This record gives sequence, C-alpha cells and structure tokens, in this order.
Amino acid sequence: MERYILAIDQGTTSSRAILFNELGRNVAKAQQEFAQYFPNNAWVEHDPEEIWQSTLTACKQVMKFATIRAKQIAAIGITNQRETTVLWDRETGKPLYHAIVWQDRRTTDFCAELKARDPNIEATIYSKTGLLLDPYFSASKLSWLLDHIEGAREKAKQGKLAFGTIDSFLLYRFTRGKNHLTDITNASRTMLCNLKTLQWDEDLLKLFNIPRSVLPEIRDNCFDFGMVAKEIFGIEIPITGMAGDQQAASIGQACFHQGMVKSTFGTGCFVMVHTGNNIIHSKNRLLTTIMSRIEGKTTYALEGSIFIAGAAVKWLRDKLGIIREARETEVIARSISSTQGVYLVPAFTGLGAPYWRPEARGAIVGITRDTGKAEIVRAVLEAVGYQTRDLFSAISQDGCYTNNMFRVDGGMVENNWLLQFLADILNINIERPVCIETTALGAAYLAGLQIGYFSSFEQIERLWQKDATFNPKMANNEREILYQGWQNAVQQICL
Repeated sequence: MERYILAIDQGTTSSRAILFNELGRNVAKAQQEFAQYFPNNAWVEHDPEEIWQSTLTACKQVMKFATIRAKQIAAIGITNQRETTVLWDRETGKPLYHAIVWQDRRTTDFCAELKARDPNIEATIYSKTGLLLDPYFSASKLSWLLDHIEGAREKAKQGKLAFGTIDSFLLYRFTRGKNHLTDITNASRTMLCNLKTLQWDEDLLKLFNIPRSVLPEIRDNCFDFGMVAKEIFGIEIPITGMAGDQQAASIGQACFHQGMVKSTFGTGCFVMVHTGNNIIHSKNRLLTTIMSRIEGKTTYALEGSIFIAGAAVKWLRDKLGIIREARETEVIARSISSTQGVYLVPAFTGLGAPYWRPEARGAIVGITRDTGKAEIVRAVLEAVGYQTRDLFSAISQDGCYTNNMFRVDGGMVENNWLLQFLADILNINIERPVCIETTALGAAYLAGLQIGYFSSFEQIERLWQKDATFNPKMANNEREILYQGWQNAVQQICL
C-alpha cells in the first residue's frame, strides 16, 4: 500500500491540502478560500472557525481527489500564515474574537507609545528577537486582545485561555485540545521569543503584559506534535512537522546552505537568505529570524517582508473588477511596452521592509489622461519587482548575498512576464522549481524527516528540480531609470 505525506498549507486567503509522495511530487491538491474581514481602517481579520472548516474541507477533498484512504497518510505537516493571532478558550476550543491577521495595523499607536516611552526599547527588542517594534508581529496583537475582550485578562490569569498563531490553533483543534504547542519558527515571529535561549522571554512578556499561562510550549520543526483525533478522519494520524510558511518554503526550496536565497510570492512577498548558525543583525532594517531547528541544531536567516504582492492582484479582481482571474495580468502586461511612468505603491496596510512605515497608505503616481487598465495592471506587477529590489539592496548591503541566483515560488511565479521583469530589475538570474508549492512541500519534508519517510537534507536536495531560469535582458540605464521612478513614488507617500 502506497503511503503519502499530507501537507496543510494554511495561508492568508485560502487553506490548502496537498499530498506528496516519496519523490516529493504533488499527487493531489485541494484549496478552499475563506472570507477576509476589514472592520475598520487598516484592520484585517479572519474567522478562526472558517479557517478550521476550510482546512478540514481541503483535507477531506484531497483524499477524495486522490482516491486514497486516511490510513495511507503516513504523517501530516502543517505550515501557516505567520504572526496571525488567535485567542481561545482552553476548555471549549472556541475563539474569543476573530483572528487578527499579520497585515493588521490596529496596534500602530500602541507601538509608537512604547517607543516614545523608552527610546531604547526597539533596540532592546531587536537584540532579543531580531524583530522591529511593529504591529506586524503577534505580541502587540495579543496584548490588544487581552485588553479589549471583556474579562480576557482575568481568564488568562486563571489559565483558562490559550494563545496561538494558526499552527498552534490547528494543532489544538486536530488533537481535540490535548496539545498546545508551537514550533520555533512561528514562535520566533511573535516578538516574545528570545533568539538565543529559544524560549519565551520574561522581560518581553512583562513589557507586553502577557501572562505566560496563555503561551504554547515551543518545539523543534520535526517533532511528534500529537495525533489527529480518530473521529476527524476515522483514524489517528501523527502530526510530525510544523513551520511558518516562509521557513517551510525555504525547506521546500532546499535552501540548506549559508548564502542561499529564496523568495515566495503569494499574498505578500518574503525574501529569506540563509545565514547558517550565525545570528546576523541587519544594519538595513531587515529581520533576523529562525530558519529551522531540527534535532537540536538551529539555523538562522535574514528576512525582508513585503506586505502586499499577490494581494494587489486580488484587489484588481475583487475591488476594481478590471480582471476576472489572476492569469489575465500576464497578457495585459505584455500588451503595452511600459506603464508610461505610472507607479503603484501598494501600501494598503503600510510599508514593510526596509521602510517599516505602518502609517503609509497606497498611491498610484504618474497618472495622465492616457492611463488605462493596462498601465495599472502592469504597475501592480512591476511593484512586486521594485519592492523585491528594495529587499535585495538591503541584503547586499548587509553582506549576506554572495551569488547571482535566487529561487522563487508561490502562486505569482506562474506569471512568466513577472519573473522576467524580476530578473531584469534585480539583474539576477531567477530559478523557478518544478513544484512551486514549496511552502506545502517544506511542511511535508519536515513531517517526513521525523518519521523516516525522507532520510536527510541531502536526499531533499537531490529531489529539487528546476523548471525554468530567467536571465536579465534589460539595459542598465533603463533599469536604473525605472527604479529611480519607484523610489520617487515611495518618497511621495513617506513624506
């Protein structure tokens, strides 16, 4: 009987379940979108119950699509949107409030107040966690929940509440409340975990007024996290791998060596460069984060986070109605020779690295009477390239990028025009793998490593396959003129 690894990829706009075989090949996939809630300006929420149901549905569908039984699943790996914050009742498992999404900016003033109170606080936080004091991360979100839900702080003190990022919430549900755990990569994105001790930091818990009792226990990425309750799929299945989405994508891309770089182009865009065993603190406002911890060995990374990439394409579809599906953007971008000086700065929820301007808002710059649908669509795609160049400039200045190749993945990389523009604007060779579902693949590899389904990183490296390479073709002067126009556009919204 052939057996598979089931990877759950719980993302910002959808939940996916993918079955992988022993060659790391995608056997079947199911995907369920769920609602996005915007109750106030710059607030972004999800309903955790919808996330749970969409995850269950996707898992059951993928088994049906592949015509396999649950007993053929050797193990489950979970990867997830990071930083998104859930607070729930330990006894019932019911959330007390919507999940506050990583894109949410409601704690901007709170973070600013902390900085005003102590000018050295951000440096202290960065030295401990590798993160900047920003609403992006979980700590201020959790503090907000405890302060704004009636009775939450008292219940938390009594040990009646549990906090988790989405990985922890799903694990709690799958195990029917038996296991309240997280992995080290998700923990490292909360702004509560110390990069050196790899444990929750008491000083930071005090700073954000968060009781230790609500936090999950921290584990390695490969670990026996618990068994899926029998009543869910009709059989107990071990959950043996967990990682935040960007770290999982790095595993899926076989970025196991110092200096290797990958970028995932999904709802947002996230560039990670492997820094080996070294905790490197950026001088250019990049984040220091855990890459992985397996069998007690910790590796680190520098990361640049772009909040809006594919989300801007979704905005074109759902809010402007100028496309019906994402694939149209490639044809439209090719239909014109340039945007005629139009730039879209997608600061819908502020600007991430290297600017870190949570108060910034989006703008379209350079519009004339000739500007139409095609220019705006192409400007959305070009913005992904410009933002990525911002990150590569910072990485290069930090001395962490030493070759001329980087690997890309995520839903947006099906767009060949976009990848050619990336190669051109970065002046770098771009590699796209055969399997672009590398986030889910990384979760599958982690789960499989724990049970011996996959033997080693060396085996995973051999399984990686290249689909295409995109080489830069743009003239240097054209590249620099375009990028200078982008920088000017950003300056207009950051004044």
